[in-house]
Amino acid sequence: MARPLTEHIRHDRTPLDLPAYERTGGYQALRKALAEHAPADVTEIVKSSRLQGRGGAGFFTGMKWSFVPMGPDAPRPKYFICNADEMEPGTFKDRYLMEGNPHQLLEGMILGAYAIEAETGYLFLRAEYHRCAEILAQALADARRAGYLGINILGSGFDHDIHLHTSAGRYICGEETALLNALEGRRAIPRAKPPFPPVVGLFGKPTIVNNVETLCNIPHIIRNGADWFRSLAPGEEAGTKLYGASGRVNLPGLWELPLGTPLREIIEGHAGGMQKGHRFRGVIPGGASTDFLVEEHLELPLDFKSVAQAGSRLGTGTMIVLDDRTCPVGMVLNLERFFARESCGWCTPCRDGLPWVEKILQAIENGHGREDDLDLLRHHARMLGPGRTFCAFAPGAVEPLQSALKYFEDDFRRHLQGRGCPYRHSPAAATA
Repeated sequence: MARPLTEHIRHDRTPLDLPAYERTGGYQALRKALAEHAPADVTEIVKSSRLQGRGGAGFFTGMKWSFVPMGPDAPRPKYFICNADEMEPGTFKDRYLMEGNPHQLLEGMILGAYAIEAETGYLFLRAEYHRCAEILAQALADARRAGYLGINILGSGFDHDIHLHTSAGRYICGEETALLNALEGRRAIPRAKPPFPPVVGLFGKPTIVNNVETLCNIPHIIRNGADWFRSLAPGEEAGTKLYGASGRVNLPGLWELPLGTPLREIIEGHAGGMQKGHRFRGVIPGGASTDFLVEEHLELPLDFKSVAQAGSRLGTGTMIVLDDRTCPVGMVLNLERFFARESCGWCTPCRDGLPWVEKILQAIENGHGREDDLDLLRHHARMLGPGRTFCAFAPGAVEPLQSALKYFEDDFRRHLQGRGCPYRHSPAAATA
């Protein structure tokens, strides 16, 4: 099984330095692109590969790059940005890639910058990722000394440098236009679109923002070709995917697998199945801001299209597993509390609606819920849904809520009827 993103990452967590990365074929894709391909050719190769963004949205990467104005009359400078503000609860895949093989990411960024003719790059990193920051700073310095960054890279005439920017630490900075505002020293709130960043982005200039995992695929696509990348997945979608699992499974972790690997294979195979005495009830498949999938979905291929057809989103592909000893109401309360605290506060539905949702769920959990609270929660799920808020933050935040009301309504009603959480008083739950 091909594992291009992770095959060279060491088990002792020692990062690959520049000589080690070069021994694996590192920076050969950059040399090939600069010597053999015009910038537009690189974009076409990535477009042909059908690489989809691995940050959650699944938009086609090459298509996104193609929106950038090109040619001598294009606005300058242009910017290429890596979104490494990994703050989605349950998600830890980008950290693994950055700590294990930092030059793979840098090479992907440089190739992307070459494709859109960007002079400047920014690596926007989550504030709490201190080890990543140290590793990436060293990798950037080594890449500059080796001539992979700077003026006239490898004698090609292409100039590009990357700056490491540590985030101020808000979840909303993971939204690409809020990230751009943060880089400009502004309040981190999303921008109205259009215009879109590929045309009007950082400091009003053309800008591309891509996720860490997305960019780590680029060197392999340029080295091995679009056909090779498409062949890595069994279905219509292309490449491998980093899947993760946390919760009451025997082997929580992270695995690089073909995009479209079935949910059951990941949970029962790679994650080792449920812990003894625990039964599977559901899973949030792509980080906290995705809808629950349940037992009827275990045969579902985890790709963007299939998961969307099942009523959820693949998101980051890092799942949180719910077992029969964990209260789904309490789990959703914990998630909604996070989202309520992380709202940027720009629009009223999100700023006021999410704390209201948290308050209702807390009352239900504490035994003070009312019969009409479930209808009120459903109302909030609708009013905070797509098209009713300034950005996608609130619609994502209520995805676990609306699906929990769909699949676990009996648990909510048991809270109302028993005047509190039944899991607190269950002998089985007490040993969990």
